[in-house]
Amino acid sequence: MKSPQVRHLYVRAPNWVGDLVMATPILEAAIASPDFERVTIGVRAHLSPVLANGPLEKHLLLLERGANETAALGLLAPDAALLLSNSFGAAWRAFRARIPVRMGSALSARRWLLTHAVVPPTNGGRRVPIPTAHLLRDVAGLAGIQVPDLHPRLTVTAQTRAAQASLLESVGLGLGEPYVLCCPGAAFGAAKLWPPEHFARALDQLTEARGWRAVITGGPGEEALMDEVARRSKRSAISLSGVRRDLDSLKALVHDAQLLLVGDSGPRWYAAAFDVPCVSVMGPNFPELTATSLEFAEVVRLEGLECSPCLERVCPLGHHRCMRELSPERVVAAAGRVLARRASVGP
Repeated sequence: MKSPQVRHLYVRAPNWVGDLVMATPILEAAIASPDFERVTIGVRAHLSPVLANGPLEKHLLLLERGANETAALGLLAPDAALLLSNSFGAAWRAFRARIPVRMGSALSARRWLLTHAVVPPTNGGRRVPIPTAHLLRDVAGLAGIQVPDLHPRLTVTAQTRAAQASLLESVGLGLGEPYVLCCPGAAFGAAKLWPPEHFARALDQLTEARGWRAVITGGPGEEALMDEVARRSKRSAISLSGVRRDLDSLKALVHDAQLLLVGDSGPRWYAAAFDVPCVSVMGPNFPELTATSLEFAEVVRLEGLECSPCLERVCPLGHHRCMRELSPERVVAAAGRVLARRASVGP
């Protein structure tokens, strides 16, 4: 696609935190491309702190929940829409806004809404899982965008880090005291949740072996889970359930942690952006979908279950074996490996 055809490109960002962080190399390549005179990035307003203070911030169009995105696109009148969100709704609204060129993945039964599409591979009629970051890069290629690498990019300010250090000190962490950060929640659903007693045991083993403290954080509505992990810990883990938390301050928390212990959720990609060692526990998802940025990360899952991966939000069989039978000792062993890899490359 040549620049005379597309002067103003609208990029619809993904709706999940992890996918949005994975998309940052594509978004930066889009705004750096000489093919476009203007690039506007549509992002859900509650996700905009993920991109705060970086090069993408001035290009953002904040989309409020329940607002008329179609009308906003009609006023924006871009020449083309690049849909990094795989939702049907994103394609439908671009179609309704009469954007002449609409590019995206042929997922969610939306191929007929697109003028240009990437069709993911299938085998026997079923979609073959490929890394999400690779799919995003392929979709960007429809607009002629060249993405030099897929390493996620985030920006955290010194002021945010200082404020977060002060907050941690106020809840009992010594100034400069090293900590392992734990994010036990999963917005997708209960099927992705590792039991709180498993998180607590893994944190206890890590803090005993390394001399760290454990700090537990999470999103809105996850306060009870955070407190349950802290309650089950035998080594004075700190729950941040009672303090203000947001997606911007989370960047500082992850950036300054020694290690991130997380489920299959967005903070794993924060760690990738900052090269922080990370262990992610996974149950019902395809590991291939997150098989990028693994330099200092390991995904730990239970192999050999006939029912996994099921991709369901709640275990359809009720036993939740894929998470319950995943032992803390395996996670702690993985942490040792990623910490060794990180140490081998220096600061």
